[in-house]
Amino acid sequence: MSVRLKTLVILKGYPRLSETFIAQELLGLERAGFDLTLISMRKPTDKKRHPIHDEIKARVVYLPEYLHEEPIRVFRALMASRKKPNFKPLLLRFWKDLRRDMSRNRIRRLGQALVLAHEWPDAGEWLHAHFIHTPASVARYASIMTDVPWTCSAHAKDIWTSPDWELIEKLGAARWSVTCTRAGFEHMRELTNRKEQVHLSYHGLDLARFGYFSGVRPSRDGSDSSDPVQILSVGRAVPKKGYDILLQALALLPVRLHWRFVHIGGGDELARLRPLAEKLGIADRITWKGALAQEDVLLHYRSADMFALACRVAADGDRDGLPNVLFEASSQNLVCISTNISGIPELLTGGENGFVVPPEDPRLLAVALERAIREPDLRYRLGKAAEKRVREHFDHNSSIRQLTRLFESEWQKP
Repeated sequence: MSVRLKTLVILKGYPRLSETFIAQELLGLERAGFDLTLISMRKPTDKKRHPIHDEIKARVVYLPEYLHEEPIRVFRALMASRKKPNFKPLLLRFWKDLRRDMSRNRIRRLGQALVLAHEWPDAGEWLHAHFIHTPASVARYASIMTDVPWTCSAHAKDIWTSPDWELIEKLGAARWSVTCTRAGFEHMRELTNRKEQVHLSYHGLDLARFGYFSGVRPSRDGSDSSDPVQILSVGRAVPKKGYDILLQALALLPVRLHWRFVHIGGGDELARLRPLAEKLGIADRITWKGALAQEDVLLHYRSADMFALACRVAADGDRDGLPNVLFEASSQNLVCISTNISGIPELLTGGENGFVVPPEDPRLLAVALERAIREPDLRYRLGKAAEKRVREHFDHNSSIRQLTRLFESEWQKP
């Protein structure tokens, strides 16, 4: 029987509606026989949860999100840690980091790591961090304190908004790291001499949860005001999603072209996007649904005619990797229109299985939208090709098998 060590998985927050790719992986690992405890750095803020969250059996432990909110818990951890032989090496590591990142965030990660190392839930034997920025900091500090090894899954924002010095040092300290796009993979490999310990692992999609769509979509072409083309987008309203660009592109469409736009997702930018839609004169064609559970999102994929996501690199460097919603929409043979940043071209090829345009360009995005609206036969052909690519190349079980091999390669060492 394969070795399975008790693994503490450090997460930014849990559960989170926007991180179905992580929940999908956690469930896949549990089904593969992994014994997990989830360590969440903050409590959930979403009012809803996906059904997959209820299927995950792992216990969840919440660290103090802000140290001043649980001072007794933090104080006990600090007092106990001072007596341990690894406390001094941890402080040396922390001071070195703090000199380069003089922030409350850095102090918070040390406090959370001390609480984790002191309480040490369920006699953990391995640490795994999801995201190479703050969760990996907690994992690294806790690893120094406990001598328990750690590994890491990096994604998108965490890679591109972290300074190189920090990535270099974490890649040197973790036993191995994985990431979910070739762009991120190549960037991480450039930063480390341990290139063989950086791996590419696409999250993919749980195809059992996103089964074949056997329905037939109407051949809407934007000519009938009583039956407009249905455009869908799913994503948090944050700068990297480019919703202001998408709204500008929609406003550039010919007046006599009939369409409706549905947005699913929460996010702070909604307060700015709604007035922008009013200003652009398209507010009456838009429905803002807010955050929805996965089963409701699936119904919207199946009732839509096309999917749009105008991803961009935000001012702070934040960007998507390969958005899971593009996998989800494609699995339902729904044609996708997106941009050529990060890992998106690893899924979509313009003219073959979708529409791909440069970011930050409402005019070119509008051209793609108009063509997709006017040509239902093209939408069908591209959507079917995208579905074929997802089902043949992005089954999440491949990622679970790869992760299993990586963990076992460490756990079976003498």
